[in-house]
Amino acid sequence: MQVSIEMLEGLERQMTVQIPSDTVTQAVEKKLKELSKTVKIDGFRQGKVPLKVVQQKFGGHIRQEVVGDVLESSYQQALMQEKVRPAGMPNIKSVTSEEKEDMTYVAVFEVYPEIEKIHLDSISIEKPTAEIGDEDFNDMITKLREQRKDWAEVERAATKGDKVTVDFEGKIEGELFEGGAGKDMDVEIGAGQMLKEFEDGLDGILVGEEKIAEVNFPEDYHGKDVAGKKAAFTLKATKISEPVLPAVDAEFAKAFGVEDGDIEKMNADIRANMEKELKQRLKSELKNAVMVGLLEANEIIAPTALVAEEVKALKEQAAQRMSQGQGMESFDTSSLPDELFKEEGSKRVKLGLLVSEIIKTAEIKPDESIIDSTLKEMAQSYEDPAQVEDYYRQNKQARANLEAMVLEDQVVDHILNQAKVTDKASSFKELMNGDA
Repeated sequence: MQVSIEMLEGLERQMTVQIPSDTVTQAVEKKLKELSKTVKIDGFRQGKVPLKVVQQKFGGHIRQEVVGDVLESSYQQALMQEKVRPAGMPNIKSVTSEEKEDMTYVAVFEVYPEIEKIHLDSISIEKPTAEIGDEDFNDMITKLREQRKDWAEVERAATKGDKVTVDFEGKIEGELFEGGAGKDMDVEIGAGQMLKEFEDGLDGILVGEEKIAEVNFPEDYHGKDVAGKKAAFTLKATKISEPVLPAVDAEFAKAFGVEDGDIEKMNADIRANMEKELKQRLKSELKNAVMVGLLEANEIIAPTALVAEEVKALKEQAAQRMSQGQGMESFDTSSLPDELFKEEGSKRVKLGLLVSEIIKTAEIKPDESIIDSTLKEMAQSYEDPAQVEDYYRQNKQARANLEAMVLEDQVVDHILNQAKVTDKASSFKELMNGDA
């Protein structure tokens, strides 16, 4: 077998493979002999069909089958012989397999990029830091109170934060449209339940008053009949209620799982949860900064075949989120252009290749002690930690996912040990809102 490889643009390679005609001929003859022992042809007893007859009847089909088998096996042998790592499936073309002539074919494929050295000492990383202040704690208490708020009817104009019970009727170009009318619907002004212009139309309204709200439906609105159109809604308030927050007392504490109603214990639990969330967010932000720095300092080419696979996965994830968000059983991924996901897909492929190279060159292996401590920490957030730990120890796939997560954390630590790291102070609110 003769093999030659030509470098094309970027990571693309063209491999020409030539296989002696005897290899194909012998394989065809072997299959024909095997077939002659079992084939049934009128006029001959089974197992007694002359080889020449079998060849005349099945020779073309058998040759095609052999050529396919030889192509597949020789392709793998050629890759091993030339020490080439293809990224994705090849494009096979120019196959010639005439009898008594050597079989030749051309395979075009991409290879993995060669990473000669990963530069870690040139990476600059800003490590986010933050603390939970009294204001942050008080804001959290307020949020928890708002989760359990009640409503009290008032006799005044509605304002942001109020709940308005409203009758409404919408028209597009003077005509009523399906789903555009309703009665006694509760709308909390500013909560984003309805389109902003609809909610803004309720701001300042009085009970019994009618107002007109001009609403522009977005082009991507889920209701296709009204998407991109302008509607006029007649709004009539029938009741206005203001929020009433519960007192922070024993009953409030009990509502959040503190059975004896101890407010101090509730506060300690809330602060502990905030500390845990902050720790996770700081870790996530730092990891993201490390990965961004790794990419910026080590630019490599991402094989298009791998990017295509990642794009497909990202589209499926997006479709799943959209179907869940809109209460649909499924979402057609064909409506999502690949271009929307190519940049992120390419980034993920590059990071995957770089991280794999770091693991290989630095000989990083999952640390069992870190795996155990990570599992214990994860399990503590569940009602029965021991059951969670047993699940991860007995389920091979779950255990493998945990090990992969820990291994990635070890890579992050390895990079931080060599990179230029400076602290960047941030607030709890900025971090938790994703604005850091």
